[in-house]
Amino acid sequence: MGSEADSRRRDWGHTLLEFIRFGIVGGSGVVVNLVVAYIMTQLNGGVSNDNRILFDLPGPYAFRWTLLVWIVGFLVANVWNFQLNRVWTFQRDRMRGWWEEFWPFFAIGLVAAAVGAALKVGFTNPTSPIYLPSPPFNDHEGLRARAYWAQLFTILLTMPINYLVNKVWTFRAIPDKQPRTTRRPSRPAAGVG
Repeated sequence: MGSEADSRRRDWGHTLLEFIRFGIVGGSGVVVNLVVAYIMTQLNGGVSNDNRILFDLPGPYAFRWTLLVWIVGFLVANVWNFQLNRVWTFQRDRMRGWWEEFWPFFAIGLVAAAVGAALKVGFTNPTSPIYLPSPPFNDHEGLRARAYWAQLFTILLTMPINYLVNKVWTFRAIPDKQPRTTRRPSRPAAGVG
């Protein structure tokens, strides 16, 4: 009975350690995402141009700069997070190939990015019920800039489910199909004949 309880404690300890590592990687991904958002926003002339229309979509919709920032930030942070999670968070003796694990991670990230795009547009669109109000947010003051806070809030709202889905689907361990043995295979005796 004691060894079963010890095993469960080790499993919970291992899961907690993975969750903490996933959070640290996610935090670094937030920083990467926000750096991309800052650089792209500055290249676009600052936060006052964040809602600039890049092209019209069918109906009353348009593809805006803020959406491009969200997509590029997601792509860069997604690759960053995948690689760090692969080598540090979900360490396994036997893993699948890089591409085999990347595509599920990317697919999960795409779903989160789609939800995130809707949230980001909602946070920055004055007609939205979730628009970030002024004050404390605005469209022109550094750390109070709505565009940056919308990016951060969107990341925080889309991140929690990623741990669970990635742990279960993307970074699952490959079970050994061959029984482990400590015995070396025997070789035929030399020179018999």
